[in-house]
Amino acid sequence: MRRVKRCVRVVAAVATLAGGMVSAGGSPAAAGGAAEAAAGVASGASAGVASEAAGVASRVAAGGASGAAAGASARSGIAWTACPAADRTDATPGQATPSRAARTECGAVRVPVDYRLPLGQSLTIAVNRIPATVPRDGGRYLGTMLVNPGGPGGSGRKLAEFVAGALPAELAGRYDIVGFDPRGVGGSSPAMHCVDPRTYYAPPRPDAVPADAAEEHVLLGRAQEYANRCAALYPWLLPHMTTADSARDMDRVRAALGQEKISYFGYSYGTYLGAVYATLFPQRVRRLVLDSSVDPGAVWYQANLNQDVAFDRRHRDFLAWVARHNDVYRLGRTEEQTSFAWYAMRARLREHPAGGVVGPSELDDLFSAGGYTDRLWPQLASLWSRYVRQGDVNGLLDGYDRLAGHGTEDENGYAVYLSVQCTDAPWPRDWAAWHADMAPLHRSAPFMTWPNAWYNAPCAFWPQPGGKPVDVRGRTDLPPILMVQSRGDAATPYQGALNLLRRLPTARMVVEGGGNHGISLSGNTCVDRHLVTYLSEGKAPRRTAVCPAVPEPRAVDRMAARRLHGQESLTQALSG
Repeated sequence: MRRVKRCVRVVAAVATLAGGMVSAGGSPAAAGGAAEAAAGVASGASAGVASEAAGVASRVAAGGASGAAAGASARSGIAWTACPAADRTDATPGQATPSRAARTECGAVRVPVDYRLPLGQSLTIAVNRIPATVPRDGGRYLGTMLVNPGGPGGSGRKLAEFVAGALPAELAGRYDIVGFDPRGVGGSSPAMHCVDPRTYYAPPRPDAVPADAAEEHVLLGRAQEYANRCAALYPWLLPHMTTADSARDMDRVRAALGQEKISYFGYSYGTYLGAVYATLFPQRVRRLVLDSSVDPGAVWYQANLNQDVAFDRRHRDFLAWVARHNDVYRLGRTEEQTSFAWYAMRARLREHPAGGVVGPSELDDLFSAGGYTDRLWPQLASLWSRYVRQGDVNGLLDGYDRLAGHGTEDENGYAVYLSVQCTDAPWPRDWAAWHADMAPLHRSAPFMTWPNAWYNAPCAFWPQPGGKPVDVRGRTDLPPILMVQSRGDAATPYQGALNLLRRLPTARMVVEGGGNHGISLSGNTCVDRHLVTYLSEGKAPRRTAVCPAVPEPRAVDRMAARRLHGQESLTQALSG
């Protein structure tokens, strides 16, 4: 699945648009839980990557000595301290208020690299906590809620502060809200980096839609290069980067927190992580919210093909919206005309990149953000119109930098994304099979098919083939589960959510009629009423509930800075 890095960066460019706030409308556990064995499968780097390699080698050498600490971590709890200033988000609109940021605590949990060797080499999982404001020994305390923004590769610590600020204060105060950076991500150690993004992603990159076999060969070489560099740096870690490993890490965090059970709130890929956790540790689940769900039967190659079709449909929704507002943007009166104008712009940028930076691949990255949330449509239409009608490249350059750039944090997310998805499940190892799928699909769904293929192509060269994914199944004695899904979601299509619903007998779904990705706490009051009821009382709807979509965005021809609305703030929090 094309990393919901776009979801993450984009859901950050958006939830802050509606203000990102919702109106109001345990005894210590034994460490462990169900100890299911992990089914692990088992060149020219930049100076920055070489430095990371040296650090990794040092950690490997120290692994034997520190491994016992991972086994003891759950027993000893977490040493909470004030968070470093760099880890706080108190200046970000719609996320944490200064008082809440001041209360945020940071810590770490050591976990085994390989759960078959619990006293062997270990990793550090970075965690943070916004503590409950009610007494923990009273009847109003609802326990701990872990959160995850998806990706894979997103930082849960940023999402924790967003959720704490977006929920009604009375409800947020009844939970310890805990974020964690999954293995390999952000503040966890080691944080994975496979290439120097300044060189590997130097724009303009080769066009993701190859014109001939020679161009396809160049793109294939880039994918193989990325896989080879990850293999050279992390041969000891890559076999242990599965979703099941992260679920076991979650249970180590639960035990270190001294909780018999935890609640969990996950977006996007975070829904798959939550479903895997509920499969492996059903007795540890208190409440489970899954927003924008992954199809557990399609991980991961087929999920990408499904996503290509859904993103193309959502891009056409955008083009139709632009056509309806031709009086503002002057790009065409019909979807057919705006489609012609968009692909003509893409072709021109192939020959003449805007500002020498935004070529067709950068344009794909930028406009894919609009597939996650329609709150960005006015901005995207405005910069497109100004480029076409006035020759103004500044909007494209600024938009690419804000919504689609490839910095160090982005590359970390991409390294983890590939490490998880390439290892979770089988991928075709023969590129001819990929080409046979992409070439015909591109003809019917040209917006995302080839860009998404190259995003995932390193999996064709990953050091070891992917293993067998967890068979996600919910037991009938699980507590009620709340699923939230938009009908037109491009990143996690609606049919996949229905497939997950069938596997979770205690789940109920709230369906929103729009097409945005990540809809809880993003400005839909109907959705948020169901969420608040569930988190406060544990009650899901008796049957599938339907909420109307939020109104379409208003057409505005400007790129001026403004207060983020709910969907944009959420996108920001999801991008980590």
